[in-house]
Amino acid sequence: MRKDLEGELQTLELMIGLYCRGRHGGRGLCRACGELLAYSRERLQRCPRDPKPACRACPVHCYSPERRAQIRAVMRYAGPRMLLRRPLLALKHYFR
Repeated sequence: MRKDLEGELQTLELMIGLYCRGRHGGRGLCRACGELLAYSRERLQRCPRDPKPACRACPVHCYSPERRAQIRAVMRYAGPRMLLRRPLLALKHYFR
């Protein structure tokens, strides 16, 4: 995997984990959140852009509309919470 994608995948895993624990309870990822993570991982690995831009700034949207809505909800929920739990990673994600 490309080096630039490793950091993005780590951030995505953390965000989906925060979202799932906060919204769905439990310790691990629920089935729906696990599927979203697998879908996102596949899309990240297949990104043709080098260097990869932020998805919201990319001219080509590789997520389906349903998945885009799901990942937006995850980001809205987990983004502010990341500042408390992983401040350096949150800032890195913000400036990426």
